[in-house]
Amino acid sequence: MRSIRPSFTVRRERGTRRTSTSLAAVTLASALALTATACNGDDNADGKPTASATAAGAGDGKIRIPDDLKQKLKEHGIDLDKWKNGAWKNWNKQDWLREANDFINPIIKGLWDPNRMRHANDPNKGVKDNDISGDQGVTDPTPQPVKAQAVAPPYHTNAATSGKVFFDSPEGHMVCSGTVVEDPAHPGKSNLVWTAGHCVHAGKNGGWYRNMAFVPSYNNSGKPAAQLQNASRSEIAPLGVWWADAAQTSQQWIDQGGETGGNGASYDYAVIHVTPEQGNGGKSLEETVGGALPVNFNAPAVPKVSTITASGYPEAAPFDGQLLYQCKDKPGRLSINKADPTMYRIGCTMTAGSSGGGWVETGADGKPALVSNTSIGPVSSGWLAGPRFGDVAKGVYQSVSKKFAGQ
Repeated sequence: MRSIRPSFTVRRERGTRRTSTSLAAVTLASALALTATACNGDDNADGKPTASATAAGAGDGKIRIPDDLKQKLKEHGIDLDKWKNGAWKNWNKQDWLREANDFINPIIKGLWDPNRMRHANDPNKGVKDNDISGDQGVTDPTPQPVKAQAVAPPYHTNAATSGKVFFDSPEGHMVCSGTVVEDPAHPGKSNLVWTAGHCVHAGKNGGWYRNMAFVPSYNNSGKPAAQLQNASRSEIAPLGVWWADAAQTSQQWIDQGGETGGNGASYDYAVIHVTPEQGNGGKSLEETVGGALPVNFNAPAVPKVSTITASGYPEAAPFDGQLLYQCKDKPGRLSINKADPTMYRIGCTMTAGSSGGGWVETGADGKPALVSNTSIGPVSSGWLAGPRFGDVAKGVYQSVSKKFAGQ
């Protein structure tokens, strides 16, 4: 087929070499919590907490770090006190952990306060149209924009599985959207969140993002930004802040993904496993929010899908990131590269911040299932594209699930 160079400009709705598997191996993050004595949302806070973190299950306050975790932290030169006091802000290329098994994410209690969450940005970039390789597969005509509709609050009732993924990058504190999904290893008690690969890892020119956390039903009551200026943490994060203790994306994203354009977009997905920052009485994320979506890795081809509903917290104008929105449209096809799977594309006016948000389709059984997530869209907005899940996505998902199967 002849190459057709797209005329659109794309934003990202923000290496290791590929091994015999197509997966980025999952690793456990630190099971430690650093207690911040002066966390006010300022990355330069003067608080100097001690490493009063304990391994999970230790109740006497003494430092008990598992030997394997001690070794991992030592290998990466990570000192817990120094990390809390600013060492995590070292983004020097040679020190930025990027390998598939390098993910480490010590909990810093109180870091994600209301102010920090409200002002987090999406990690998207605008690019020139020639940064996208020619469309050598099947691409349908550009869809007409579909106006994003605000989800009626409370979100816990009307969109229980949706939330925000927060993390730090070299550009500052960032935000994406995410979805609570089922865990086959823990039926009814999942701690898994689905998001975009570019929301956890910078791709071929960077590494794993830091201080990664998920907030389900962010701003559950749907208050406008003006009413959130002095909101408490419990108002903004009524179901708690859940820190990632494991993350995995595709090896294709790690090898090919970039800050801009469509490289790696067909494999731009990730799964994180989370744990509550403050403890949750032993309840899982799924039990806390009241549900989790199944994931369909055999999603039908575009012509067989009647509608897809995409959810997210868009933060670029005209939105402000504080409210949850959805778009519903019949998907078309978008091909970035003939060698990569064709993506779903829908009309949608959601902007940056909706990155990683779930795309849901009602299956033949009449039940909703996750079939994609927001990956890219044009700078001017109007449509969104997401990867179609297949064997690689299934492998990412199963590996995270199996890692915690016996716990």
